[in-house]
Amino acid sequence: MPLVALPRTDLIALVTSCVVGMAAGLCGYTFVYAKGASYLTNDPAACANCHVMNEQFSGWVKSSHRSVAVCNDCHTPHNFIGKYATKARNGFWHSFYFTSGTFPEPIQITPGSRAVAEATCRDCHSDIAFAIEGTHGQKEETFACTRCHAGVGHAK
Repeated sequence: MPLVALPRTDLIALVTSCVVGMAAGLCGYTFVYAKGASYLTNDPAACANCHVMNEQFSGWVKSSHRSVAVCNDCHTPHNFIGKYATKARNGFWHSFYFTSGTFPEPIQITPGSRAVAEATCRDCHSDIAFAIEGTHGQKEETFACTRCHAGVGHAK
């Protein structure tokens, strides 16, 4: 049986469909393999899906905040769009750095994630933060809760 030449547009459509299909399949497999759906929940155990985060998860289990806060309470903004935008950004970069093996040991919080955590500290403890700032006479930009309380959420 002789090969039939496809018109150029059909060939482009076939190749594009194959590439998109392979990419979707690879993304789907990766999502299932990496337990991607667990990251859409509020379960702190999801953060320990990756063995790199075991120390942080173990520290949270021992911390004073375990009974009142989960990972999302401190590490994502307290609004729907901010929460899922932060989870998407962090999820992408966590996956990238873990896959490429280029993450720092020990794990370091990024300046953007530190700002989110600082804002959530202030959200939950606004009365205390306000009282301390008044005592120290410092502006919010220079006063950081995590300067003195760095291990609160992840006790050693």
